[in-house]
Amino acid sequence: MAGAVLHLARIESEANTQPHGPCPSRRVSRSGARSTARFIVRFALAAVTSASLIGCGNTYRPVVTAINPVGPAGQPQKFAVAISTTGPTTPGLVTFVDVSGDTVLITATIGVDPYYLVLNGDSSTTATTGYTLNRDTTVNSFDISTSLLSSQVLQTTLLAGATPVSIFPQGAYTYIAEPGRNQIATLQGTPPVLKQEFPVENPIYVVGVSKAPRIYATGSDSAGNGQVWPFDTVNNLPDGTVIPVGKDPVYGVMTADYKRAFILNKGDGTVSVINSQTNQLDVLPAGKTNPISVGTAPLWADFAPSRNELVVANAGDGTTPGSVSIISIPLCSATSLPGNPNCDATNPVDANGFGTVLATVPVGVNPQMVGVLQDGTRAYVVNQADSTVSVINLNTNTVTAVIPVPATVHPNYIAVTTGTPTGKVYVTSPESTNMTVIRTDTDSVDTVIPLQGKGVSVRVTVP
Repeated sequence: MAGAVLHLARIESEANTQPHGPCPSRRVSRSGARSTARFIVRFALAAVTSASLIGCGNTYRPVVTAINPVGPAGQPQKFAVAISTTGPTTPGLVTFVDVSGDTVLITATIGVDPYYLVLNGDSSTTATTGYTLNRDTTVNSFDISTSLLSSQVLQTTLLAGATPVSIFPQGAYTYIAEPGRNQIATLQGTPPVLKQEFPVENPIYVVGVSKAPRIYATGSDSAGNGQVWPFDTVNNLPDGTVIPVGKDPVYGVMTADYKRAFILNKGDGTVSVINSQTNQLDVLPAGKTNPISVGTAPLWADFAPSRNELVVANAGDGTTPGSVSIISIPLCSATSLPGNPNCDATNPVDANGFGTVLATVPVGVNPQMVGVLQDGTRAYVVNQADSTVSVINLNTNTVTAVIPVPATVHPNYIAVTTGTPTGKVYVTSPESTNMTVIRTDTDSVDTVIPLQGKGVSVRVTVP
């Protein structure tokens, strides 16, 4: 820039004198010099002066090359969102981590002793809002943003005695299971405000996906017999139906197309299948039974959508190795027509093989969660008693690696995400202030991220 200014001064000086040398035809007029000066000034702001020199004889002209401006790096597009607790009576923390670089972007305070985290995204949408349940009977909601301030975390207080155990945001409404009141609370707005409560016996979980016209609240009676209450999400009302499922239902998942919901019955080692189109228990193909028998104490599941498989983590008895059950769940489609000549594409029924347990894979002791890469290649299982993560190859249905996570002792929560050049697995523990990060290209620990508080759970904005 300084060189360009000095050169302009020289041009102005030469414009006021008679040029010398063999090129009088190239005399620069005063107006031409000023025009040239203005031209070069404009480009000098975003240019560098080349060392290349051209001209006639000993008279040289500069070559100015424009370059693209260099600005700040773009914001990360994918986050790991972790919550941690600092004690039973003190505010908790939410931490945003850049997935591409595993750097902590921001930490904000949230409610007292948070114990449950959910994001509003799913496998088809990017999460934009987070929600937590806290020990002081409050609900926090916050934007997933690297500029989040503690003062921007919104808070809602639930009714006395609610003892909420899970929260599920779905469209315009947010649903909270309140076993202390035997109710499902529905909230609306920003921050969420209680609108209604609906009676559900000992509610535990709400099963659904974004934009589903019907979702399901799970609960059980005093004897542990499981029941499911369907909710119409358009009108925000239960439809009056009660669907029986297995013993002690604790968790559930719904397919992205809303057509099937799977309820995990921890008390009898089964998975109940609900046809959400008919709003009844699904009628499985010949030779298959509903509920589907899996391992001991199923408590978490995830989909391998590209494989039409459901991957279920079975906790076992807590002292011997648990297992993972892999269930085939294809519906009728153009590719399944040869084996299912009665398939109706507008109202899909189960394809042949639906409900088949393809494999039962032994993993570590007391597995707590399973997460599946969306490309369908592998599943990751967090084993609490072993402080390990088991890696299952879904092509062979075998364990291909067992990864120790000593920095995150007795882990109980994981979140997985695909990516380039590597996907990531995030692992938290209620006994550790560290979150372990595993690379999926090498299936090895990449780094450890300090959370300041003890880890409660972690979610990713894009799976």
